[in-house]
Amino acid sequence: MSDDGGSDPGPRDDRDQSRALACPECGATVRDRWRCECGAPLEFADPPIPEGTAPDPESDRRGERDPIDPRNGLWAFESFLAVGDDPADRVTLGEGMTPLVDADAGTEGGGDPPDDGWNADFKLEYVFPTGSFKDRGATTTLTRARELGVERVVEDSSGNAGAAIATYAARAGIDAAVYVPADVKESKLRAIRRAGAEPVRIEGSRADVTEACVAALGYGDGGETRTGDAAGSAWYASHAWNPAFFEGTATVAYEIAFQRGWDAPDAVVTPLGHGTLFLGAYRGFRRLKRAGWIDEVPRLFGAQAAGVAPIVRELHGADAADPEGRVNAAADGIQIAEPVRKREILDAVADTDGDALAVTQAAAERELDRLHAAGFYTEPTCAVAPAALRELRERGVLARDADVVVPLTGSGLKG
Repeated sequence: MSDDGGSDPGPRDDRDQSRALACPECGATVRDRWRCECGAPLEFADPPIPEGTAPDPESDRRGERDPIDPRNGLWAFESFLAVGDDPADRVTLGEGMTPLVDADAGTEGGGDPPDDGWNADFKLEYVFPTGSFKDRGATTTLTRARELGVERVVEDSSGNAGAAIATYAARAGIDAAVYVPADVKESKLRAIRRAGAEPVRIEGSRADVTEACVAALGYGDGGETRTGDAAGSAWYASHAWNPAFFEGTATVAYEIAFQRGWDAPDAVVTPLGHGTLFLGAYRGFRRLKRAGWIDEVPRLFGAQAAGVAPIVRELHGADAADPEGRVNAAADGIQIAEPVRKREILDAVADTDGDALAVTQAAAERELDRLHAAGFYTEPTCAVAPAALRELRERGVLARDADVVVPLTGSGLKG
């Protein structure tokens, strides 16, 4: 629908056409809405795929031969991004190109990792400006907002996404309100406030927080385009619904492939709530394969919080999703009972021969201690991914020598 409530006429010019949104369910195409009229999440209709062979990561990156300059952070992969055509529109704090390190380097004087080691590479996503991988999606989402002329955004979040959206909205000079659970950690609430955003605490479930945020758009839940040009209106900068957010999280795949000389790993293991990083990796690796820059898409494994593990429940039943009969309270960042993109997550698991596991609080806490002892100062939620890797190896799903990358998603400074 248009801003006055009528039917959205769809893309208006060549630029709109290249950045139009399309519904994978009903095929509708619109300029901008937070979701399709049929209720499904929208996607960019024609995201770019660069032509030609992959640039040589070892070439002179300052020369014309290599268009990928790591100094540009994740925007070095602009040829894959459906936002930010004009660099002047980019809302950036220099994010991206996070370190990819040998998880066991330095243990026992080098050589083979100990039996209790990870034998994996860790992608240190917690070194982003706001301390979490959510900055990947925030930079592209606020860039999209600026391209559309948005004046006010709203987001709902358990903490990290809200802090990222608030920070990048401040960078863009756009007003923001972030709806959070009433029991959100004070450290995350403080980050939202200090960026000048309005935190709105909501009692009830995580779904109640989303419902309150959608109501705050000012026009019900119809999904209309809103650019802040009417009193009380806002644009939904949702990390679960907004396709621009996934343009940003897809860059984790581009970076991993680039840092490995365009050699994709055998598997990637990520935390899994709404699936913003999991699906970002899936989309990114698929685009790299379509471009001919990698040979295969890695197997993708998602680590969910035991007791709130809807993907595990769908794949393996209630007992697997809740093995101890209680919620993994430590992994508060991924306690999502109804992921917006559940079907896409299940499709990604099937397409990559991956899986999802429910990680108990005890297992996550043990893994967090191991991470901290090894020098990786992360928050509790991201410990579920290396804990899941440990279980996958114990089960024989991943061989001991399988080449695996695990993103460490949030800083321990967040509490």
